[in-house]
Amino acid sequence: MADFDIHEFYRRYVEELNAHTFDGMDRFIHDEVTLNGEPGTRDDVVAVQKADIDAVPDFHWEVQEFLVGGDRAAVRAINTGTPAKEWLGVAPTGASFEIVEYAIYQIREGRFAHMTALHDASGLKRQLAG
Repeated sequence: MADFDIHEFYRRYVEELNAHTFDGMDRFIHDEVTLNGEPGTRDDVVAVQKADIDAVPDFHWEVQEFLVGGDRAAVRAINTGTPAKEWLGVAPTGASFEIVEYAIYQIREGRFAHMTALHDASGLKRQLAG
């Protein structure tokens, strides 16, 4: 994997997320993956991503910082959107959100093996309450 460019890999991943295209996630995520400390599958990850986009059709990720150490990457991103359906237990009010997401990934064989993401859920819900 000497020619593996983790920065380019992640740029393409976020590009796919922002295009809301999930059919090619097998290029980015292993079949079996740990998601937020729990064992799961790529299909589990994609189901979460699709549910987010279904509720927030304009969901957008903007990478602010990207740090790499060995086979791990840490990201600080700004997530924005306006829910069109109930999301995270909050009915849509027309209010938009802007939150910081911190994510840590472990890459194995050119794909994510471990994925962890953290954001301020209570701050997000306050913004959505309008």
